[in-house]
Amino acid sequence: MPKFISSLLWTVPLLVHLTSGCTSKESQAQTPHSNDQPNRPAARIGDNSPAGASPASPSQAPNRIGDFVVAAKAATPAVVHIKTTYNAPTGYGQAAGQGYGPSTGRGTAMGSGSGIIVSPDGYIATNNHVVENASGMQVVLPNKQTYPAELVGRDPNTDLALLKIKAANLPAIQFGNSDSVQVGEWVVAVGYPFSLNTTVTAGIVSAKARSIGIINRPSRGEAYGAAGSAGNTGVESFIQTDAAINPGNSGGALVNTAGELVGVNSAIASQTGSYAGYAFAIPVNLAKKILNDLKEYGAVRRGVLGVAFPAPAAEDQYLLQQGLKPGAVPGVYITGVQPNSAAAAAGLREGDIIQRLDGVALTSSAEFSELIARHAPGDALKLAYQRQGKTNTVTVTLKAEPAARPAAEGPATLGNIYDKLGARFAPVPNALKQQFRLNSGVLVTDVRQGGFFHQIGVPSNTIIAFINGQPIGTVKDIEAALLSAQRGMIQMLAIAPDGSRVVFDFSLGT
Repeated sequence: MPKFISSLLWTVPLLVHLTSGCTSKESQAQTPHSNDQPNRPAARIGDNSPAGASPASPSQAPNRIGDFVVAAKAATPAVVHIKTTYNAPTGYGQAAGQGYGPSTGRGTAMGSGSGIIVSPDGYIATNNHVVENASGMQVVLPNKQTYPAELVGRDPNTDLALLKIKAANLPAIQFGNSDSVQVGEWVVAVGYPFSLNTTVTAGIVSAKARSIGIINRPSRGEAYGAAGSAGNTGVESFIQTDAAINPGNSGGALVNTAGELVGVNSAIASQTGSYAGYAFAIPVNLAKKILNDLKEYGAVRRGVLGVAFPAPAAEDQYLLQQGLKPGAVPGVYITGVQPNSAAAAAGLREGDIIQRLDGVALTSSAEFSELIARHAPGDALKLAYQRQGKTNTVTVTLKAEPAARPAAEGPATLGNIYDKLGARFAPVPNALKQQFRLNSGVLVTDVRQGGFFHQIGVPSNTIIAFINGQPIGTVKDIEAALLSAQRGMIQMLAIAPDGSRVVFDFSLGT
């Protein structure tokens, strides 16, 4: 079975005893800075010159193509090493993505990642997957000073987290503008791969607005409270680069040649877990909104539009099924509108094609997701959309993300599940097995209009290969997997009709 190539830059597990590494007392002894400062308005993360800042990069840094020395000198003081500790039961093996290592007999393991100083008073940005489930965190500055860190907040839906250390006058990084980043532009990645000291690599931006199906979300094809979801949807609109990035680079900086932050490194595409030519970073314009929400509220306040659209990997196939030629009509095809949502109030309907948002022409659903995710409840947006060949404009006011609904009482039946999915299954014909070199798998033979598979963009003739890590060989395997995970997250690894590998994450309990 071919490997699914997208992978988060999960931290390298290190085997340690409880007494190894810095103790709390040792960390405090290496912390000469004080967090006592005069009362002043709190600076927002991303302000290039906040009050009292000591920016890492010069305000007028030259922007010569290929001047990596300028970028490295500007960015490296603001990129830190994050060491995490995890409580693991004795004998617990490595758990992918959580930084765990095999138990040392003391029930503790450690992981390693990177972070970015985003304000001089000690706020550190990193990836959610670097610190998720950590029982302890330490931040090591480039000058080797070590600080215990507190979690301010984290957002699994963008893979971002914000930490705080008790320090002042730190070299905060300068923020750039990810919207102005161009394909072919030189960029520099800074981080701590494999727990090494600060490492700088260079490459170019090879693509923008990439969705690779790596961030956990209730549905790979839903956006912002689509019908049937709880609204906690993931946002993927990565900057793709060929700068060398490896495990441990997670949470590190992607900067332009002036040393300005344009992205937060998050994932690589690899069949081995190490760098193989492609890396992905969260755009800084999205990160800025998320980090400021985490700082101010401890959680993200999302503006919800309430529409669904096809999964990016299956979008072309879906459009063909609707009788549309992919690329003939630019924009985002709406497959569903959530009742009582902002989109419903504005009169949007299934089948509309949203083409512009606040004057910005939309080229992909990933780009659309990111632009919406930068806004808060109550924000008014101007949308231009096409309906039956006619272009219309409307102003929508985003609503707050709905609270998670409690799971329905009692177990679901197979009939309930099939009714929700709106799909039917059959064994994979031998010809398809030979074509895709499969030993097993189940074919999606029918997708009902309005069903869950229809909403998230799973087309007919998709082959389901794995559900929650278990190989799927028969229809009964699907039924057993869905029944056992009916109130939790379900990850489905599939092969689209064009042969591309697709990941769908969703929940039947919402």
